Amino acid sequence: MAQPLKGANPYETNLDKTSANYEPLTPMSFLQRSAWVYPNHTAVIHGKLRRSYKEFSERAHRLAGALSRRGYGMGTTVSVMLSNTPEMLECHYGVPMTGAVLNTLNTRLDAAVIAFSLNHAEADVLITDREFSPTIKAALEQIGRDLVVIDVDDPEYTGPGELLGEKTYEELLAEGDPNFPYAPPIDEWQAISLNYTSGTTGNPKGVVYHHRGAYLNAVSNVLAWSMPMHPVYLWTLPMFHCNGWCFPWTVTMQAGTHVCLRQVRADAIYNAIADHKVDHLCGAPIVLNLIVNADTATKREINHSINVMTAGAPPPPSTLEKMEAAGFNVTHAYGLTETYGPSVVSAWNHDWDSLPTADRSAMKARQGVRYTMLEGLQVFDPETMSEVVPDGDAMGEVMMRGNVVMKGYLKNPTATEEAFAGGWFHSGDLGVMHEDGYIALKDRSKDIIISGGENISSVEVEQTLYRHDSVAEAAVVAKPDEKWGETPCAFLELKPGVAEPSADEIIDFCRKNMARFKVPKHVVFGPLPKTSTGKIQKFVLRERAKEI
Repeated sequence: MAQPLKGANPYETNLDKTSANYEPLTPMSFLQRSAWVYPNHTAVIHGKLRRSYKEFSERAHRLAGALSRRGYGMGTTVSVMLSNTPEMLECHYGVPMTGAVLNTLNTRLDAAVIAFSLNHAEADVLITDREFSPTIKAALEQIGRDLVVIDVDDPEYTGPGELLGEKTYEELLAEGDPNFPYAPPIDEWQAISLNYTSGTTGNPKGVVYHHRGAYLNAVSNVLAWSMPMHPVYLWTLPMFHCNGWCFPWTVTMQAGTHVCLRQVRADAIYNAIADHKVDHLCGAPIVLNLIVNADTATKREINHSINVMTAGAPPPPSTLEKMEAAGFNVTHAYGLTETYGPSVVSAWNHDWDSLPTADRSAMKARQGVRYTMLEGLQVFDPETMSEVVPDGDAMGEVMMRGNVVMKGYLKNPTATEEAFAGGWFHSGDLGVMHEDGYIALKDRSKDIIISGGENISSVEVEQTLYRHDSVAEAAVVAKPDEKWGETPCAFLELKPGVAEPSADEIIDFCRKNMARFKVPKHVVFGPLPKTSTGKIQKFVLRERAKEI
């Protein structure tokens, strides 16, 4: 038997990290490489606009140069309120190139939440699209401080809106140098982006990503999807959502073509697929429903294979069946904002090829196994941290660990500590582990409703409902919805002696007090089921909502 070495370990002696053999991982390197190797390949399509990788890179460097020249870099937050446009792609590179952190704001949120996010992030710069000027104008009035505002005036947008900032995005780029000397981050643990996620109570939490995690999950996307070089990728997924599941970096790594899309409509999707030969797209189940339920006049003849990645609320097997029949190859993924978007995939086993269509769709509907770059995925009893029996029946909490888990929650050490208790990230989702190691979700312990791929806090909706003069008690649960995946369903117990409002009146009240996508689609009046201690039994209400 070999004896252990005594003294210094020769494998750790005079074999140090140097600039020749070590460099921090960062997805910024993807643009550098693609612009060098494929400078004339089409990088971006937006309406009539076409830009090569050389032009894409030069504009990102101009943005970095302009921001740096103004003194923005390490410790700076640049917030953006943008649609899926070329400017949004450029911000995913130009902002981190300076060392600053990119904060992508959800364009569907109301002014109060936007104002909170801008202040919590201590944003120094806001780059905003003219379309969202009413919300941004109201938010700026609430933040109580000055910040630099830059306007994107996209010629593809012809609707109402006004310019709010000191100059336009193009004028800002004119201040920058296309040869701005980019250098990688000093440490790959350095923050690259900030994403706000809905919690079950209170204000949203700021999820911090690092360069290493963004790099690794971008690579994982390629591996999970077997994505070839030069894909043509359609932006049906909002880039503000988990940095577009890291695909602004993934597609660029493969020197693909980013086909931008301001509005996700069935006609726009079919036209892009047919006209630009789109072969990859992502989206929540609502996007799948748009595709398969489009009328005959909207659909275009498609003669090539299209790969679709879906995540969010588990897609109904029936929808997956329809997608398969229409020639779309669907990959089902699962993840959270805290895991850089998808980090679990329903990896296909070719032993299932011979299964009946319905059975194949049921296998695809499971959340699956860990991404290549996710080190751990398990279902635990959250109290004992013991693994549940992998029998497809024993329920526990889904937990992850590894390099594609967030740094933590910005300025919220208590929430970070709770999320990482026991050395694992607690997803808050309840699920089972099957004998083959694939997980399947069963419920959400956080009572988060996922509608059209967006998280909705039931507590936030309940708090708004409690503001109505007639409401004594309110409970909001997820109601399955074929189009949106899930929608909020409100159960209300009214105050004694008040005139009963109509469901439409309640819905109208909510529309005036919160973002429209959070508004309950159904309202039910009557006594709420409670435990002996007075706690509302939401599991009973979920069953009632399914029956509506």
